Amino acid sequence: MAENALVLFSGGQDSTTCLAWALSRYDHVETIGFTYGQRHQVEMECREPVRAGLAAVEPAWRQKLGRDHLIDLGILAEVSVSALTADLPFGTRADGLPATFVPGRNLLFLTFAAIVAHQRKIKRLVTGVCETDYSGYPDCRDDTMKALQVALNLGMEARLAIETPLMWIDKAATWELAHKLGGRALVDLIIEKTHTCYEGNRSRRHEWGFGCGTCDACRLRSDGWRRYRTTSIA
Repeated sequence: MAENALVLFSGGQDSTTCLAWALSRYDHVETIGFTYGQRHQVEMECREPVRAGLAAVEPAWRQKLGRDHLIDLGILAEVSVSALTADLPFGTRADGLPATFVPGRNLLFLTFAAIVAHQRKIKRLVTGVCETDYSGYPDCRDDTMKALQVALNLGMEARLAIETPLMWIDKAATWELAHKLGGRALVDLIIEKTHTCYEGNRSRRHEWGFGCGTCDACRLRSDGWRRYRTTSIA
């Protein structure tokens, strides 16, 4: 029986690496993305060019890459205000969490992804959450993923697996993983086509890609690139 997966795909570095990871392992891979009033809405415009680019990186991936699903969760920006869904300053909230934290975001994403996967008889959900080198979001933690997997399977009478290939690696290792999966072609695709910057800035190109260069997402990406380039022969 063919093995399949549904990848939560935003058009950013991490989800692109996860999509390549899934394509290297499974026979059929579909993607799902979400619009939720995000400040960096430009990431949604990157998704299809990245999908097309991945299909060009490795001929076998073209045959494996299946349908893309797009879900409108605009209501999230109305009930869960943050610096990622409104024109608010970045930084740290009074409770210590990043101002960009959108309460419930990943819980909703994975719940809707599970619904789509269940309908399409897909057994694996792949997401790029990570708690080794991240902005401090509690819904990216391994414990959260394990608890949510249990809840989804109990509530849907299913046997879904939430896979998190980046959970225990930092951004430098994420760049290295991309290189191992697709060589320099995949690394270049991530630099030129993906978007991670919370500001939605694609007017400034750095050696690691496009972005404002100062938000948490850019800082993590650029620092990971620097450490990757220090140790890589790429």
